[in-house]
Amino acid sequence: MSGHSKFANIKHKKEKNDAAKGKVFTILGREIAVAVKEGGPDPANNYKLATVIAKAKAANMPNDTIDRGIKKASGDLGSVNYEHIVYEGYGPGGTAIIVETLTDNKNRTAANVRSAFTKGGGNIGTPGCVSFMFDTKGQIIIDREECDLDADTMMEKALDAGAEDFSEEEDSYEILTDPDDLETVQKALEAEEIKFVSAEVTRLPQNYVELKDDESIKCLTRILDLLDDDDDVQNVYTNWDE
Repeated sequence: MSGHSKFANIKHKKEKNDAAKGKVFTILGREIAVAVKEGGPDPANNYKLATVIAKAKAANMPNDTIDRGIKKASGDLGSVNYEHIVYEGYGPGGTAIIVETLTDNKNRTAANVRSAFTKGGGNIGTPGCVSFMFDTKGQIIIDREECDLDADTMMEKALDAGAEDFSEEEDSYEILTDPDDLETVQKALEAEEIKFVSAEVTRLPQNYVELKDDESIKCLTRILDLLDDDDDVQNVYTNWDE
């Protein structure tokens, strides 16, 4: 998104998350449980678990809490089965919204997500109604202050590692990959001792919608805030040009 700092957005989200660590830890705990059930408890042999652990440490989740989550998910007693459910819909001004959830009670989650849309003047659509407006990509964000490499060198290393695209922001580098290639590219850059702010599969809008009236902005912000406050919601994507 030209003219916008992706890293600044990440820092903004992290600051919001820091004010609600309980929610963040709940979300990460669920991600750990799902990762362990899908690939086992050893992060050396479970890329998804290793990625979640890295996210947890970045969010300052205590190591003891991470270890307890892995052990709990490894056993049958007391474990909870979570279900991935994706909702798609529209906000004010024709903005598109995708909501990824991880829940142990889909009726509760559906009601909460629908309520968030309704309170902001939006509405939930059918599966696929807006997802075609987004591209699913592996995304790696690097803080330029933490990277000794200039843009040309960084781009060369990223492309050599198998990345699809590279862009330079004021305060960050962004590397895009095919989702299936994210692990390969990440490991190749880690071997070069390059540190990341984040490395994850994300949804990127193909085009952005600008809201010009204050009421629409207020309503869309209400939807996004309500979704952000919901423990069942893992990720929210929108094509709003902030």
